[in-house]
Amino acid sequence: MATLNDSFLADLDELSDIEEDLLEADNDNAEQMEEDIDGDLADIEALNYDDLDSVSKLQKTQRYIDIVQKVEDALEKGLENTSQGIVLEDDPEYQLIVECNSLSVDIENEIVIIHNFIRDKYRLKFPELESLVHHPIDYSRVVKKIGNEMDLTLVDLEGLLPSAIIMVVSVTASTTSGKPLPEDVLQKTIDACDRALDLDSAKKKVLDFVESRMGYIAPNLSAIVGSAVAAKLMGTAGGLSALAKMPACNVQLLGAKKKNLAGFSTATSQFRVGYLDQTEIFQSTPPSLRMRACRLLAAKSTLAARVDSTRGDPTGKTGRTFRAEIHKKIEKWQELPPAKQPKPLPVPDSEPKKKRGGRRLRKMKERYAITDMRKLANRMQFGIPEESSLGDGLGEGYGMLGQAGSGKLRVSIGQNKLAAKVAKKFKERSFGSSGATSGLTSSLAFTPVQGIELSNPQASQFGGGTQSTYFSETGTFSKIKSTKHI
Repeated sequence: MATLNDSFLADLDELSDIEEDLLEADNDNAEQMEEDIDGDLADIEALNYDDLDSVSKLQKTQRYIDIVQKVEDALEKGLENTSQGIVLEDDPEYQLIVECNSLSVDIENEIVIIHNFIRDKYRLKFPELESLVHHPIDYSRVVKKIGNEMDLTLVDLEGLLPSAIIMVVSVTASTTSGKPLPEDVLQKTIDACDRALDLDSAKKKVLDFVESRMGYIAPNLSAIVGSAVAAKLMGTAGGLSALAKMPACNVQLLGAKKKNLAGFSTATSQFRVGYLDQTEIFQSTPPSLRMRACRLLAAKSTLAARVDSTRGDPTGKTGRTFRAEIHKKIEKWQELPPAKQPKPLPVPDSEPKKKRGGRRLRKMKERYAITDMRKLANRMQFGIPEESSLGDGLGEGYGMLGQAGSGKLRVSIGQNKLAAKVAKKFKERSFGSSGATSGLTSSLAFTPVQGIELSNPQASQFGGGTQSTYFSETGTFSKIKSTKHI
Protein backbone atom coordinates (compact mmCIF):
# COMPACT_ATOMS: atom_id res chain seq x y z
CA MET A 1 0.00 0.00 0.00
CA ALA A 2 1.37 3.40 -1.00
CA THR A 3 2.10 5.80 1.80
CA LEU A 4 1.24 9.45 2.00
CA ASN A 5 4.78 10.50 1.08
CA ASP A 6 4.70 8.41 -2.08
CA SER A 7 1.44 10.04 -3.22
CA PHE A 8 2.91 13.53 -2.65
CA LEU A 9 5.98 12.67 -4.69
CA ALA A 10 3.83 11.36 -7.55
CA ASP A 11 1.85 14.62 -7.61
CA LEU A 12 5.03 16.68 -7.77
CA ASP A 13 6.31 14.60 -10.70
CA GLU A 14 3.05 15.22 -12.62
CA LEU A 15 3.25 18.96 -11.97
CA SER A 16 6.80 19.12 -13.25
CA ASP A 17 5.81 17.28 -16.45
CA ILE A 18 2.92 19.75 -17.05
CA GLU A 19 5.23 22.74 -16.54
CA GLU A 20 7.69 21.36 -19.09
CA ASP A 21 4.89 20.93 -21.65
CA LEU A 22 3.69 24.51 -21.08
CA LEU A 23 7.19 25.90 -21.48
CA GLU A 24 7.63 24.05 -24.76
CA ALA A 25 4.29 25.38 -26.05
CA ASP A 26 5.24 28.93 -25.08
CA ASN A 27 8.54 28.63 -26.89
CA ASP A 28 6.80 27.39 -30.04
CA ASN A 29 4.28 30.29 -29.91
CA ALA A 30 7.06 32.81 -29.40
CA GLU A 31 8.94 31.44 -32.40
CA GLN A 32 5.80 31.66 -34.54
CA MET A 33 5.15 35.24 -33.41
CA GLU A 34 8.73 36.20 -34.23
CA GLU A 35 8.35 34.68 -37.67
CA ASP A 36 5.08 36.62 -38.22
CA ILE A 37 6.65 39.87 -37.05
CA ASP A 38 9.65 39.30 -39.28
CA GLY A 39 7.34 38.62 -42.22
CA ASP A 40 5.30 41.79 -41.54
CA LEU A 41 8.43 43.87 -41.22
CA ALA A 42 9.70 42.42 -44.45
CA ASP A 43 6.42 43.38 -46.17
CA ILE A 44 6.60 46.91 -44.71
CA GLU A 45 10.19 47.30 -45.78
CA ALA A 46 9.35 45.98 -49.24
CA LEU A 47 6.48 48.51 -49.52
CA ASN A 48 7.83 51.63 -51.17
CA TYR A 49 5.69 54.69 -50.47
CA ASP A 50 7.46 56.66 -53.19
CA ASP A 51 6.14 54.27 -55.82
CA LEU A 52 2.45 54.68 -56.66
CA ASP A 53 2.11 51.14 -58.02
CA SER A 54 3.12 49.68 -54.65
CA VAL A 55 0.39 51.71 -52.92
CA SER A 56 -2.46 51.47 -55.45
CA LYS A 57 -2.97 48.02 -56.95
CA LEU A 58 -6.70 47.85 -57.69
CA GLN A 59 -6.56 48.94 -61.33
CA LYS A 60 -4.16 46.15 -62.22
CA THR A 61 -6.26 43.36 -60.75
CA GLN A 62 -8.08 41.02 -63.11
CA ARG A 63 -11.33 41.40 -61.15
CA TYR A 64 -11.37 45.17 -61.71
CA ILE A 65 -10.62 44.81 -65.41
CA ASP A 66 -13.29 42.16 -65.98
CA ILE A 67 -16.06 44.02 -64.12
CA VAL A 68 -15.34 47.34 -65.85
CA GLN A 69 -15.31 45.60 -69.25
CA LYS A 70 -18.67 43.90 -68.55
CA VAL A 71 -20.17 47.16 -67.38
CA GLU A 72 -19.05 48.99 -70.51
CA ASP A 73 -20.48 46.23 -72.71
CA ALA A 74 -23.77 46.27 -70.81
CA LEU A 75 -24.04 50.06 -71.13
CA GLU A 76 -23.45 49.85 -74.87
CA LYS A 77 -26.13 47.19 -75.32
CA GLY A 78 -28.62 49.06 -73.15
CA LEU A 79 -31.74 47.27 -71.92
CA GLU A 80 -32.15 44.93 -74.90
CA ASN A 81 -31.03 41.78 -73.15
CA THR A 82 -32.45 42.68 -69.77
CA SER A 83 -35.20 40.45 -68.55
CA GLN A 84 -38.35 42.33 -67.72
CA GLY A 85 -39.26 40.00 -64.86
CA ILE A 86 -37.82 39.55 -61.44
CA VAL A 87 -34.03 39.62 -61.19
CA LEU A 88 -33.10 36.37 -59.52
CA GLU A 89 -29.93 35.63 -57.59
CA ASP A 90 -28.80 33.10 -60.21
CA ASP A 91 -29.18 35.60 -63.05
CA PRO A 92 -25.71 36.58 -64.38
CA GLU A 93 -26.75 40.22 -64.70
CA TYR A 94 -27.84 40.29 -61.08
CA GLN A 95 -24.51 38.76 -60.09
CA LEU A 96 -22.78 41.51 -62.07
CA ILE A 97 -24.78 44.13 -60.19
CA VAL A 98 -23.72 42.63 -56.85
CA GLU A 99 -20.09 42.63 -58.00
CA CYS A 100 -20.47 46.26 -59.09
CA ASN A 101 -21.67 47.22 -55.64
CA SER A 102 -18.67 45.60 -53.96
CA LEU A 103 -16.33 47.08 -56.57
CA SER A 104 -17.65 50.59 -55.92
CA VAL A 105 -16.72 50.21 -52.24
CA ASP A 106 -13.23 49.04 -53.21
CA ILE A 107 -12.86 52.00 -55.56
CA GLU A 108 -13.80 54.37 -52.73
CA ASN A 109 -11.12 52.86 -50.48
CA GLU A 110 -8.58 53.02 -53.27
CA ILE A 111 -9.33 56.69 -53.89
CA VAL A 112 -8.74 57.41 -50.19
CA ILE A 113 -5.34 55.67 -50.35
CA ILE A 114 -4.32 57.65 -53.43
CA HIS A 115 -5.56 60.83 -51.77
CA ASN A 116 -3.25 60.21 -48.81
CA PHE A 117 -0.36 59.61 -51.23
CA ILE A 118 -1.07 62.93 -53.01
CA ARG A 119 -1.31 64.82 -49.73
CA ASP A 120 2.03 63.47 -48.52
CA LYS A 121 3.72 64.56 -51.71
CA TYR A 122 2.02 67.92 -52.23
CA ARG A 123 2.27 68.97 -48.60
CA LEU A 124 5.73 70.39 -49.27
CA LYS A 125 4.32 72.70 -51.92
CA PHE A 126 0.99 73.82 -50.38
CA PRO A 127 0.46 72.45 -46.82
CA GLU A 128 -2.72 74.47 -46.20
CA LEU A 129 -4.60 73.09 -49.21
CA GLU A 130 -5.66 69.84 -47.53
CA SER A 131 -7.47 71.80 -44.79
CA LEU A 132 -9.31 73.93 -47.36
CA VAL A 133 -10.34 71.21 -49.86
CA HIS A 134 -11.51 68.04 -48.14
CA HIS A 135 -13.01 65.91 -50.91
CA PRO A 136 -10.40 63.58 -52.48
CA ILE A 137 -11.51 64.09 -56.11
CA ASP A 138 -11.71 67.88 -55.74
CA TYR A 139 -8.28 67.87 -54.11
CA SER A 140 -6.82 65.83 -56.96
CA ARG A 141 -8.29 68.15 -59.59
CA VAL A 142 -6.98 71.27 -57.82
CA VAL A 143 -3.50 69.78 -57.37
CA LYS A 144 -3.36 68.79 -61.03
CA LYS A 145 -4.52 72.27 -62.03
CA ILE A 146 -2.08 74.19 -59.82
CA GLY A 147 0.98 72.02 -60.33
CA ASN A 148 4.14 73.92 -59.37
CA GLU A 149 2.64 77.38 -59.89
CA MET A 150 3.31 79.71 -56.95
CA ASP A 151 1.07 82.58 -58.10
CA LEU A 152 -2.51 81.29 -58.02
CA THR A 153 -3.82 84.41 -59.70
CA LEU A 154 -2.54 82.86 -62.93
CA VAL A 155 -4.49 79.62 -62.32
CA ASP A 156 -8.17 79.43 -63.25
CA LEU A 157 -10.00 77.28 -60.69
CA GLU A 158 -13.51 78.13 -61.90
CA GLY A 159 -15.66 75.05 -62.15
CA LEU A 160 -13.47 73.07 -59.77
CA LEU A 161 -14.35 74.81 -56.48
CA PRO A 162 -16.97 77.28 -55.23
CA SER A 163 -16.05 80.94 -55.63
CA ALA A 164 -15.73 81.47 -51.86
CA ILE A 165 -13.29 78.58 -51.51
CA ILE A 166 -11.33 79.80 -54.56
CA MET A 167 -10.88 83.18 -52.88
CA VAL A 168 -9.68 81.60 -49.63
CA VAL A 169 -7.27 79.28 -51.49
CA SER A 170 -5.81 82.21 -53.44
CA VAL A 171 -5.27 84.31 -50.32
CA THR A 172 -3.76 81.39 -48.41
CA ALA A 173 -1.42 80.50 -51.30
CA SER A 174 0.03 84.03 -51.25
CA THR A 175 1.23 83.54 -47.67
CA THR A 176 2.11 79.84 -47.74
CA SER A 177 5.44 78.56 -46.54
CA GLY A 178 5.67 75.83 -49.18
CA LYS A 179 8.32 75.52 -51.86
CA PRO A 180 8.16 74.20 -55.43
CA LEU A 181 8.41 70.42 -55.80
CA PRO A 182 11.18 68.66 -57.69
CA GLU A 183 10.26 67.41 -61.15
CA ASP A 184 10.21 63.71 -60.23
CA VAL A 185 8.02 64.28 -57.15
CA LEU A 186 5.69 66.53 -59.12
CA GLN A 187 5.36 63.91 -61.87
CA LYS A 188 4.46 61.20 -59.34
CA THR A 189 1.87 63.53 -57.82
CA ILE A 190 0.30 64.28 -61.21
CA ASP A 191 0.20 60.55 -62.04
CA ALA A 192 -1.56 59.86 -58.73
CA CYS A 193 -4.10 62.57 -59.55
CA ASP A 194 -4.76 61.01 -62.96
CA ARG A 195 -5.24 57.59 -61.38
CA ALA A 196 -7.69 58.96 -58.82
CA LEU A 197 -9.69 60.65 -61.58
CA ASP A 198 -9.69 57.43 -63.65
CA LEU A 199 -11.02 55.48 -60.68
CA ASP A 200 -13.71 58.11 -60.16
CA SER A 201 -14.82 57.84 -63.81
CA ALA A 202 -14.91 54.04 -63.52
CA LYS A 203 -17.03 54.35 -60.41
CA LYS A 204 -19.45 56.61 -62.27
CA LYS A 205 -19.79 54.00 -65.03
CA VAL A 206 -20.52 51.32 -62.47
CA LEU A 207 -23.13 53.50 -60.79
CA ASP A 208 -24.72 54.34 -64.15
CA PHE A 209 -25.02 50.63 -64.92
CA VAL A 210 -26.55 49.90 -61.52
CA GLU A 211 -28.88 52.87 -61.94
CA SER A 212 -30.14 51.57 -65.25
CA ARG A 213 -31.03 48.26 -63.58
CA MET A 214 -32.42 49.68 -60.35
CA GLY A 215 -36.00 49.35 -61.55
CA TYR A 216 -35.57 45.58 -61.46
CA ILE A 217 -33.29 45.24 -58.44
CA ALA A 218 -34.90 47.69 -56.00
CA PRO A 219 -38.21 48.88 -57.46
CA ASN A 220 -39.58 50.11 -54.12
CA LEU A 221 -36.44 52.07 -53.21
CA SER A 222 -36.30 53.60 -56.69
CA ALA A 223 -39.94 54.67 -56.42
CA ILE A 224 -39.10 56.76 -53.33
CA VAL A 225 -35.70 58.34 -54.03
CA GLY A 226 -35.24 57.73 -57.75
CA SER A 227 -32.95 55.37 -59.64
CA ALA A 228 -29.85 57.60 -59.48
CA VAL A 229 -29.97 58.15 -55.73
CA ALA A 230 -30.88 54.50 -55.11
CA ALA A 231 -27.82 53.36 -57.08
CA LYS A 232 -25.56 55.72 -55.12
CA LEU A 233 -26.99 54.55 -51.82
CA MET A 234 -26.50 50.90 -52.75
CA GLY A 235 -22.99 51.52 -54.07
CA THR A 236 -21.91 53.39 -50.93
CA ALA A 237 -23.53 50.90 -48.56
CA GLY A 238 -22.05 47.89 -50.37
CA GLY A 239 -25.13 46.29 -51.82
CA LEU A 240 -28.85 46.01 -51.28
CA SER A 241 -28.55 43.61 -48.35
CA ALA A 242 -26.04 45.86 -46.58
CA LEU A 243 -28.31 48.85 -47.15
CA ALA A 244 -31.26 46.94 -45.71
CA LYS A 245 -29.31 46.20 -42.53
CA MET A 246 -28.42 49.86 -41.94
CA PRO A 247 -30.40 52.02 -39.52
CA ALA A 248 -32.16 55.04 -40.94
CA CYS A 249 -29.83 57.51 -39.20
CA ASN A 250 -26.87 56.04 -41.11
CA VAL A 251 -28.73 55.97 -44.43
CA GLN A 252 -29.29 59.70 -44.03
CA LEU A 253 -25.50 60.27 -43.88
CA LEU A 254 -24.52 58.13 -46.86
CA GLY A 255 -22.60 60.36 -49.27
CA ALA A 256 -22.26 63.29 -46.88
CA LYS A 257 -19.16 65.41 -47.45
CA LYS A 258 -17.17 67.39 -44.95
CA LYS A 259 -17.91 71.00 -45.85
CA ASN A 260 -15.60 73.95 -45.38
CA LEU A 261 -17.60 77.16 -45.11
CA ALA A 262 -14.48 79.38 -44.99
CA GLY A 263 -15.90 81.50 -42.19
CA PHE A 264 -19.34 81.98 -43.72
CA SER A 265 -22.62 81.42 -41.93
CA THR A 266 -23.85 77.91 -41.14
CA ALA A 267 -27.52 78.97 -41.12
CA THR A 268 -28.36 77.66 -44.59
CA SER A 269 -25.87 74.77 -44.80
CA GLN A 270 -27.04 71.16 -44.61
CA PHE A 271 -24.31 69.23 -42.82
CA ARG A 272 -25.98 65.94 -41.95
CA VAL A 273 -27.42 65.16 -45.40
CA GLY A 274 -25.87 62.85 -47.99
CA TYR A 275 -27.26 61.63 -51.30
CA LEU A 276 -30.82 62.17 -50.11
CA ASP A 277 -30.50 65.90 -50.80
CA GLN A 278 -30.50 65.06 -54.53
CA THR A 279 -33.99 63.58 -54.42
CA GLU A 280 -36.96 65.37 -55.91
CA ILE A 281 -38.86 65.29 -52.62
CA PHE A 282 -36.01 66.97 -50.73
CA GLN A 283 -35.53 69.70 -53.33
CA SER A 284 -39.25 70.54 -53.49
CA THR A 285 -39.56 70.83 -49.70
CA PRO A 286 -39.27 74.31 -48.13
CA PRO A 287 -35.86 74.93 -46.51
CA SER A 288 -37.30 75.10 -43.02
CA LEU A 289 -38.69 71.56 -43.32
CA ARG A 290 -35.86 69.88 -45.25
CA MET A 291 -34.19 68.24 -42.26
CA ARG A 292 -37.49 66.71 -41.16
CA ALA A 293 -38.14 65.58 -44.72
CA CYS A 294 -34.64 64.05 -44.90
CA ARG A 295 -35.21 62.02 -41.74
CA LEU A 296 -38.56 60.84 -43.09
CA LEU A 297 -36.97 59.92 -46.44
CA ALA A 298 -34.22 57.94 -44.69
CA ALA A 299 -36.76 56.00 -42.63
CA LYS A 300 -38.98 55.11 -45.59
CA SER A 301 -35.96 54.29 -47.79
CA THR A 302 -34.71 51.83 -45.19
CA LEU A 303 -38.10 50.11 -45.09
CA ALA A 304 -38.25 49.97 -48.90
CA ALA A 305 -34.71 48.50 -49.08
CA ARG A 306 -35.72 45.77 -46.65
CA VAL A 307 -38.76 44.97 -48.76
CA ASP A 308 -36.59 44.78 -51.90
CA SER A 309 -33.92 42.65 -50.23
CA THR A 310 -36.51 39.98 -49.43
CA ARG A 311 -38.31 40.31 -52.81
CA GLY A 312 -41.46 41.24 -50.94
CA ASP A 313 -42.99 43.46 -53.63
CA PRO A 314 -41.35 43.31 -57.09
CA THR A 315 -44.03 45.57 -58.58
CA GLY A 316 -42.93 48.61 -56.55
CA LYS A 317 -46.39 49.27 -55.12
CA THR A 318 -45.03 49.50 -51.56
CA GLY A 319 -42.51 52.14 -52.59
CA ARG A 320 -45.19 54.22 -54.30
CA THR A 321 -47.34 53.97 -51.18
CA PHE A 322 -44.44 55.18 -49.05
CA ARG A 323 -43.85 58.07 -51.44
CA ALA A 324 -47.52 59.11 -51.22
CA GLU A 325 -47.30 59.01 -47.41
CA ILE A 326 -44.20 61.23 -47.49
CA HIS A 327 -45.95 63.78 -49.71
CA LYS A 328 -49.01 63.76 -47.50
CA LYS A 329 -46.96 64.35 -44.34
CA ILE A 330 -44.98 67.20 -45.89
CA GLU A 331 -48.22 68.84 -47.03
CA LYS A 332 -49.59 68.41 -43.52
CA TRP A 333 -46.54 70.17 -42.09
CA GLN A 334 -47.10 73.14 -44.40
CA GLU A 335 -50.74 73.63 -43.46
CA LEU A 336 -51.57 76.70 -41.44
CA PRO A 337 -52.78 76.13 -37.89
CA PRO A 338 -56.55 76.30 -37.44
CA ALA A 339 -57.89 79.77 -36.79
CA LYS A 340 -58.69 80.56 -33.21
CA GLN A 341 -62.45 80.68 -32.77
CA PRO A 342 -63.83 83.61 -30.76
CA LYS A 343 -65.09 82.45 -27.43
CA PRO A 344 -68.68 83.67 -26.83
CA LEU A 345 -69.48 85.50 -23.64
CA PRO A 346 -71.64 83.69 -21.10
CA VAL A 347 -75.31 84.52 -20.90
CA PRO A 348 -75.85 87.13 -18.17
CA ASP A 349 -77.91 86.08 -15.16
CA SER A 350 -81.25 87.85 -14.99
CA GLU A 351 -81.86 86.90 -11.37
CA PRO A 352 -79.99 88.81 -8.69
CA LYS A 353 -77.34 86.88 -6.88
CA LYS A 354 -77.99 85.83 -3.34
CA LYS A 355 -75.99 87.92 -0.90
CA ARG A 356 -75.75 87.27 2.79
CA GLY A 357 -77.02 90.02 5.06
CA GLY A 358 -78.64 90.63 8.40
CA ARG A 359 -77.65 91.47 11.92
CA ARG A 360 -74.96 88.78 12.14
CA LEU A 361 -73.17 89.99 9.01
CA ARG A 362 -73.33 93.63 10.14
CA LYS A 363 -71.83 92.68 13.48
CA MET A 364 -69.03 90.77 11.78
CA LYS A 365 -68.27 93.74 9.52
CA GLU A 366 -68.15 96.07 12.48
CA ARG A 367 -65.94 93.66 14.39
CA TYR A 368 -63.39 93.33 11.57
CA ALA A 369 -63.71 96.86 10.20
CA ILE A 370 -60.55 98.88 9.73
CA THR A 371 -59.80 101.11 12.71
CA ASP A 372 -59.09 104.83 12.68
CA MET A 373 -55.48 104.15 13.68
CA ARG A 374 -54.96 101.85 10.73
CA LYS A 375 -56.60 104.38 8.43
CA LEU A 376 -54.13 107.05 9.54
CA ALA A 377 -51.21 104.62 9.22
CA ASN A 378 -52.21 103.90 5.63
CA ARG A 379 -52.28 107.56 4.68
CA MET A 380 -49.41 109.88 3.88
CA GLN A 381 -49.40 113.64 3.90
CA PHE A 382 -47.87 115.36 0.92
CA GLY A 383 -44.48 116.95 1.61
CA ILE A 384 -44.12 115.61 5.15
CA PRO A 385 -42.00 112.46 5.74
CA GLU A 386 -43.60 109.77 7.76
CA GLU A 387 -42.15 108.29 10.91
CA SER A 388 -41.07 104.66 10.99
CA SER A 389 -40.43 102.05 13.60
CA LEU A 390 -36.65 101.92 13.02
CA GLY A 391 -36.15 105.51 11.92
CA ASP A 392 -34.75 106.95 8.66
CA GLY A 393 -37.52 105.35 6.68
CA LEU A 394 -36.65 101.83 7.88
CA GLY A 395 -39.11 99.39 9.32
CA GLU A 396 -42.88 99.83 9.34
CA GLY A 397 -44.10 103.30 8.47
CA TYR A 398 -46.60 105.14 10.69
CA GLY A 399 -48.15 107.29 7.95
CA MET A 400 -50.07 110.23 9.44
CA LEU A 401 -50.00 108.88 12.97
CA GLY A 402 -48.59 111.40 15.41
CA GLN A 403 -48.69 114.32 12.96
CA ALA A 404 -51.62 116.14 14.57
CA GLY A 405 -49.26 118.41 16.56
CA SER A 406 -48.82 116.53 19.82
CA GLY A 407 -46.04 114.30 18.49
CA LYS A 408 -47.54 111.26 20.20
CA LEU A 409 -48.95 108.17 18.62
CA ARG A 410 -52.38 108.72 20.11
CA VAL A 411 -55.72 108.68 18.39
CA SER A 412 -59.05 109.68 19.93
CA ILE A 413 -61.11 106.58 19.78
CA GLY A 414 -64.79 107.08 19.33
CA GLN A 415 -67.17 104.46 20.62
CA ASN A 416 -68.74 102.59 17.79
CA LYS A 417 -72.35 101.57 17.62
CA LEU A 418 -71.69 97.98 18.59
CA ALA A 419 -69.74 98.93 21.69
CA ALA A 420 -72.42 101.40 22.77
CA LYS A 421 -75.10 98.80 22.35
CA VAL A 422 -73.15 96.24 24.33
CA ALA A 423 -72.53 98.75 27.13
CA LYS A 424 -76.23 99.57 27.30
CA LYS A 425 -77.16 95.91 27.56
CA PHE A 426 -74.57 95.35 30.26
CA LYS A 427 -75.96 98.28 32.24
CA GLU A 428 -79.44 96.86 32.03
CA ARG A 429 -78.22 93.53 33.33
CA SER A 430 -76.23 95.10 36.18
CA PHE A 431 -76.90 94.16 39.78
CA GLY A 432 -79.80 96.01 41.45
CA SER A 433 -81.75 96.55 38.37
CA SER A 434 -84.27 93.95 39.58
CA GLY A 435 -84.65 95.47 43.12
CA ALA A 436 -82.35 93.02 44.92
CA THR A 437 -79.50 94.24 47.09
CA SER A 438 -76.01 93.18 46.34
CA GLY A 439 -74.31 91.10 48.95
CA LEU A 440 -71.31 93.40 48.87
CA THR A 441 -73.35 96.44 49.93
CA SER A 442 -72.52 97.59 53.49
CA SER A 443 -74.60 99.66 55.96
CA LEU A 444 -71.48 101.32 57.43
CA ALA A 445 -70.46 104.66 56.04
CA PHE A 446 -67.43 106.79 56.79
CA THR A 447 -68.33 110.43 57.34
CA PRO A 448 -66.11 113.38 58.35
CA VAL A 449 -68.48 114.33 61.17
CA GLN A 450 -69.03 111.21 63.25
CA GLY A 451 -66.62 108.80 61.59
CA ILE A 452 -68.40 105.53 61.15
CA GLU A 453 -72.11 105.81 60.84
CA LEU A 454 -74.88 103.45 60.16
CA SER A 455 -76.75 104.25 57.02
CA ASN A 456 -79.52 102.69 55.08
CA PRO A 457 -78.33 101.84 51.56
CA GLN A 458 -81.92 101.59 50.39
CA ALA A 459 -82.87 105.02 51.67
CA SER A 460 -82.66 106.48 48.20
CA GLN A 461 -85.37 104.13 47.01
CA PHE A 462 -87.99 105.58 49.35
CA GLY A 463 -87.63 109.13 48.11
CA GLY A 464 -88.90 112.16 50.02
CA GLY A 465 -91.99 112.22 52.12
CA THR A 466 -93.14 112.34 55.67
CA GLN A 467 -90.34 110.22 57.00
CA SER A 468 -87.64 112.26 55.40
CA THR A 469 -88.99 115.49 56.81
CA TYR A 470 -90.16 114.22 60.15
CA PHE A 471 -86.93 112.48 61.18
CA SER A 472 -84.56 114.87 59.51
CA GLU A 473 -81.88 116.67 61.48
CA THR A 474 -82.87 120.06 60.18
CA GLY A 475 -86.52 119.50 60.59
CA THR A 476 -88.49 121.63 63.14
CA PHE A 477 -91.79 121.34 64.78
CA SER A 478 -94.56 122.67 62.72
CA LYS A 479 -97.11 125.07 64.22
CA ILE A 480 -100.63 124.00 63.86
CA LYS A 481 -103.20 126.72 63.90
CA SER A 482 -106.24 126.05 65.91
CA THR A 483 -109.62 126.69 64.49
CA LYS A 484 -112.54 127.81 66.48
CA HIS A 485 -115.81 126.12 65.98
CA ILE A 486 -118.73 128.15 66.51
